[in-house]
Amino acid sequence: MKEQAVAFVKVKYTIMKTLFLSLLILVLAGCSTVKETTEHTKRQRPLAYLNGKFFEQDGKKMMYGGPDSTQHFIIDNSSLVNEQFHYGMGREAFPALLKPEFISISEANAFWPDSARFLLAYSGDDVKAYSVKDLTRHEVVNDELNGHPIMAAYCILADLGAVYDRQYGDEILTFALSGYTYFDKEVWNGLDGFVLWDRETESLWWPLIGKAFSGFLKDVKLQELDRSQWKDITWREVKKSYPNAKVLKSGQDYERPTSWNKIEDIDRILKNFK
Repeated sequence: MKEQAVAFVKVKYTIMKTLFLSLLILVLAGCSTVKETTEHTKRQRPLAYLNGKFFEQDGKKMMYGGPDSTQHFIIDNSSLVNEQFHYGMGREAFPALLKPEFISISEANAFWPDSARFLLAYSGDDVKAYSVKDLTRHEVVNDELNGHPIMAAYCILADLGAVYDRQYGDEILTFALSGYTYFDKEVWNGLDGFVLWDRETESLWWPLIGKAFSGFLKDVKLQELDRSQWKDITWREVKKSYPNAKVLKSGQDYERPTSWNKIEDIDRILKNFK
C-alpha cells in the first residue's frame, strides 16, 4: 500500500507538472502572439519616409504638410528620427476645432449611452464634456475653460487623452494635427502617437514626450492641465455629477484658415516654458 501511495503521488506530481508547463507555454505563446501582432500592425502603417514625405527645399529639411507648398514643415532642428514617422496626410486633414459648439446635458442624453467615455474639464462653474468618440474624429479641440485657453486631445492609436493649458505667458497657442504619428520603442512601449503643430510658430509637438521636438519652440513643454481640473469619465457620471456641463456638439467642421497671426517674440516662452 505504501508503494502504491508513493507511486500515486509521483503520478499526480508528474501530471500537475505537465499541466503547469503546458499552461506556461500557452501564456508565453500568447504574449509572443500579441507582440508579433502589434509589431505586424505597426509595420502595416505607411512609413512616411518611404512615401517621399521628407525632402529638401531651398536648402532646408522639410516634411510634407499638404498639397500647397506653403504648408510644408521646416524640420532643420528636429530631434526625432524620420524613419519612425507614419502616414503624412497633411496638416489640415483632421478638423481640430477652433471655435467648438456645445449642447446641454438634456440634449446630449438622447445620443450617448451611459457607458460612453468622456474627457471632462472643470473650473469654477464652467464644466466642459468632450466625448472620446467625437475626439477620435477631431483629435484636438481648442477651447476655453472659465475664460482660460485649453485644449482637449485624444489619440486613438495610443488610446491616450488629456486636457492641456494653451496659455504660455502672454501668448496663446492654437494646436492642430500634422497628419503624422510617431513611435519610439523606448517611449510608452512603442505606442504610435499623433504629432501636433501650433499655428502661431508652426513648431511640431509629440505629446508622448510632452514637448515640441522641432521648430522655434523646440523643447518647450506641453502643459497638462492640473489633474484636479480634468478627468476621464463615463456619460453616466457626467450627467449624474455635472448636470450643468456643456457637452461638445457632434459632427462639427470648419473652413480651414489660410493664414494665422504669428508670434513675433518667442524669447519669453523659451525662457519660462522650456
